[in-house]
Amino acid sequence: MDAFFVSVELRRRPELRGRPVVVGGSGPRGVVAAASYEARRYDVHSALPSAIARRRCPHAVFLPGDHALYSEVSAQVRSIFDRYTPLVEPLSLDEAFLDVTGSQRLFGRAEAIARRIRREVRDELDLGCCVGVAPNKFLAKLASVEAKPRASRDRIEPGPGVYVIRPADVREYLDGLPIRRLWGVGPATQQKLESIGITTTADLARIEPGLLAATLGSSSANHLTSLARGEDDRAVEVDHEAKSISHEETYARDLNLPSELRTELVRLADGVAGRLRSARLGARTLTVKVRFSDGFHTITRSTTTSEATDQAQTIVELLAPLLETIDPTPGVRLLGVGGSNLGEVHHQLTFDEVGGPDHGARESAVDDIREKFGSDAIGPASAVRGGEVRNVRRGQQQWGPERRGPDPHRP
Repeated sequence: MDAFFVSVELRRRPELRGRPVVVGGSGPRGVVAAASYEARRYDVHSALPSAIARRRCPHAVFLPGDHALYSEVSAQVRSIFDRYTPLVEPLSLDEAFLDVTGSQRLFGRAEAIARRIRREVRDELDLGCCVGVAPNKFLAKLASVEAKPRASRDRIEPGPGVYVIRPADVREYLDGLPIRRLWGVGPATQQKLESIGITTTADLARIEPGLLAATLGSSSANHLTSLARGEDDRAVEVDHEAKSISHEETYARDLNLPSELRTELVRLADGVAGRLRSARLGARTLTVKVRFSDGFHTITRSTTTSEATDQAQTIVELLAPLLETIDPTPGVRLLGVGGSNLGEVHHQLTFDEVGGPDHGARESAVDDIREKFGSDAIGPASAVRGGEVRNVRRGQQQWGPERRGPDPHRP
């Protein structure tokens, strides 16, 4: 999808079309989630700290993210994909792989299917998307980037919308690519490759295997060599089981007291437990994550239980002792709670629990109230702020805390 979050926002704020628009956290610790192509002309891009984005483009309009809306629109896009193939592998809200091998007798060649999908997304949802067509997932991903518009300081150049890499053209296409375009080549790997004279994919394809393995290790060397040849045998995976469920929050001011961490732990545990119950899953491994004010020092603590749980109180009881071992006085800027090692929940009372409070019934009642009256109708006392219940919700505040007070850049 083209600048998906921004494009969805512009549908309901058409007066902002043509202006540099940024979706993300507006506070000093916020990050950019998406930027319009007008903002990209000023080198504003996703994952950029919002403070830097403001300096690069002072006249940009900053909008808060709306994860619930983006999820809803993403499902509408997915319904269009499903018309053409059941083999759809979502990568995120705004990106997916489609295997149309078995659909071409019905709908035509892959390129024709790509163009039909683009047209239907535009006509039905008023959104743009770009499609890469290729023999495998790696090449299709590269092709989708080639299909996108390009923003430079001087202008925005429209992309082709659909870009096709045919099997006969793979070698010619790959030879001209810089190595940073390959999956798994980050700054550190790029530096190592350049140290032995590799700057393009063509160089990588010609390098002596032993030298490459000595530089990167056998596993990374084999992986990159396969990509340099355009090889990728991974199938499109339709069903992805959740591996973990988590929430984390970045705070506008540092937390310095153990009592503050405990308060936030309760809020985050409530959010994770609610999502676990919604997915009909429980977590055996529970993790608390703490990032300190320098933004770089992060620690995690985990514990594993014999029985999977989906109860907020149990999560708090298991993680609180781990959190108490962490000294918050340097300042905590981020706290996270996660559950993994997921499986079915079997609520079986112990002898000590017989006659005591039924936490499962209590949290079931909480779920019913939220379903009927809204997600913020009820919550732990620690979620009450400014006279309102502010529960943790999926996608909320994932790009950093909002700026406090009036924002001159926000309409």
